[in-house]
Amino acid sequence: MVGKAVIKDNQKIAYIAPTYQQARDIAWEGFKKILTIDSSAHPQYNESRLEMVISNGSKIQLKGWESIETLRGQAFDFIVIDEIAMMRNFWLYWQEVIRPTLTDTKGEVMFISTPKGFNHFYDLYNLERTDHDFKSFHFTSYDNPFLPKEEIDKAGLEITPDRFAQEYMADFRKTEGLVYKEFERGLHLFSELPKVRFDKTILGIDFGYTNPTAMLLIKVDYDGTYWIKEEYYHTKQLTSHLINKINTYNANEIYADPEAPEKIEEFKQAGFNMMEVVKGKDSVINGIARVRDMLRQGKIKIHQSCINLIYEFETYHYPDKKPDNNEKEVPVKENDHALDALRYVVSADVIKDSSPYISDSNITYKRK
Repeated sequence: MVGKAVIKDNQKIAYIAPTYQQARDIAWEGFKKILTIDSSAHPQYNESRLEMVISNGSKIQLKGWESIETLRGQAFDFIVIDEIAMMRNFWLYWQEVIRPTLTDTKGEVMFISTPKGFNHFYDLYNLERTDHDFKSFHFTSYDNPFLPKEEIDKAGLEITPDRFAQEYMADFRKTEGLVYKEFERGLHLFSELPKVRFDKTILGIDFGYTNPTAMLLIKVDYDGTYWIKEEYYHTKQLTSHLINKINTYNANEIYADPEAPEKIEEFKQAGFNMMEVVKGKDSVINGIARVRDMLRQGKIKIHQSCINLIYEFETYHYPDKKPDNNEKEVPVKENDHALDALRYVVSADVIKDSSPYISDSNITYKRK
């Protein structure tokens, strides 16, 4: 980063860590130490903003992923994102915020991380197979000449094999404590809908604003298999925009977050067939159990373009178990927006419907 800032004038460079405090702890002093070596740099530091400007006009700034929205509308020549596997809602912010900042400048980005299951970092790592603009590199802790090999060997005896493989060997494998460990890309993803007749078209919605609003368009076939055809996953969406979007889906039934009754009422007023979703004691646990059962039966199929839903399936996890803790396991409340939209639909048991089966081409939009 310093090299790119020094070698060319007026470069704009950003380093992004999972949090602002981590950016300060990991990189700030390191940058200052390196810049003191070059007597021509004459860096000026802004400690409160974690920014530095050198004599040729180039600027390096440090950011936290929690404030990634502040990058909207800016332009960068080079961005480094550290521990990318930990970044929540990565594809959303990559597409809506980060990627546009590199367009005007034809800028570059470096993704660095320890693997964390088969999530977005795994997909990024494999992009070199299909996109020549990407190149991947892999190193283990044994490749680091500054780490004592005997300490690495000792760690291998003290932690679980999966954790050692992930943290020290940079090996992609399933994260420990996953909620939906039954999910397998090879079994549950599809590229084209089958040529069959469908019973109905359903929409599941989890409302958000700062967090994304997630909507899943689902086709249900004769056998009660859910074919999740499309996802909608965006932040800061007004109700009027959502209404216009839902109008394009031609859904027979819509199941939405029951904790947003005012929004549901607005959709009802707009003529949508909003179905009741009951939230009660253990509704999350019971809904998860039903989704897991459908995964085991192969009754959930997801279009490969639904990258945010796939990411959530592969990262939604339980907290680390404490010794002698017999409480019911409740997942960590993150990476669950699209999963909640699916759970609302599945929990309602909508496939038990007495209406006759109709072909996909004849589905009509129901209004009250």
